[in-house]
Amino acid sequence: MPELPDITVYVEQLAAYTKGHVLRGLRIASPFLLRSYDPPVSELVGRTITGTGRIGKRLVLHFDGDLHAVIHLMIAGRLRWKPKGAGIPGRIGLAAFDFDHGTLVFTEASPKKRASLTLVRGGAALAEIHRGGIDLMTSADAAIAAALREENHTIKRALTDPTIIDGVGNAYSDEILWAARMSPFRQTKELTDAEIAALCAAARATLGDWIARLRAEVGDRFPDEVTAFHDQMAVHGKYGQPCPRCGSPVQRIVYADNEANYCATCQTGGRLLADRGLSRLLKADWPKTLAELEERKARARQENPPVRPADPGPPSRPGKKPRNR
Repeated sequence: MPELPDITVYVEQLAAYTKGHVLRGLRIASPFLLRSYDPPVSELVGRTITGTGRIGKRLVLHFDGDLHAVIHLMIAGRLRWKPKGAGIPGRIGLAAFDFDHGTLVFTEASPKKRASLTLVRGGAALAEIHRGGIDLMTSADAAIAAALREENHTIKRALTDPTIIDGVGNAYSDEILWAARMSPFRQTKELTDAEIAALCAAARATLGDWIARLRAEVGDRFPDEVTAFHDQMAVHGKYGQPCPRCGSPVQRIVYADNEANYCATCQTGGRLLADRGLSRLLKADWPKTLAELEERKARARQENPPVRPADPGPPSRPGKKPRNR
């Protein structure tokens, strides 16, 4: 799912492409997309986009008359800028926003249809959509500390909870915790003031760096291909690959539909965090340290060496069938 850096670039390019332009038509192809009934779709047509913004991981198109279109891309939703009047793709197409100079096409490459469009009337109704999380980039350390310590969670969960932290998800929380050298299982109420200060600094540096990178990648183009996975990330999506700081293999914890990636050497003092599924299966046999894991892998390779394929023998002569015996 696009997170704060990706959404920031989306917002900027949406403004560049649509601000000051009149919406000439709004075509909705999926019955699952629209999550509101007032204002009706027809009321947006003919109105001018006055600006763009974000609410957490949602994109917002602001129209004159205090009307707003809130777009939630979820995991597989994407926006693409196409020539004027472009058709909506049959299998993945959700909607199209038509302007005099082009068409903004909304797609979702998933059969689950989780992406949504909500039309809102008035600033008060728009504010109700916000889940309440605070912005890591603009909030003071004290405000972030208070939000994190209000309830006791693992820091990984707290960073990805939209009621606590705004706009951060699975991908960038991994990168922030790696930059802060902090275990994803660290409990929020146990964090010291110094640890929170380090976490805030790592979050601002990580998110700011990725906003700058994505801006440079996009340039003045529309960001058609947005993804939560980037080759330059340190640990997210890099299970088994070397940590760019210490060279140890990146580890992971799998839970529900997500996973947390971390470096045991940099973040947990060499201790492996127990994966819920595998730890229940292996119980006492679960390796406790990275060194123990590597020792077990080496022993397994010795006990089960790779089997060389059997020699198939000389190839049969073409055109000659084997004799039946």
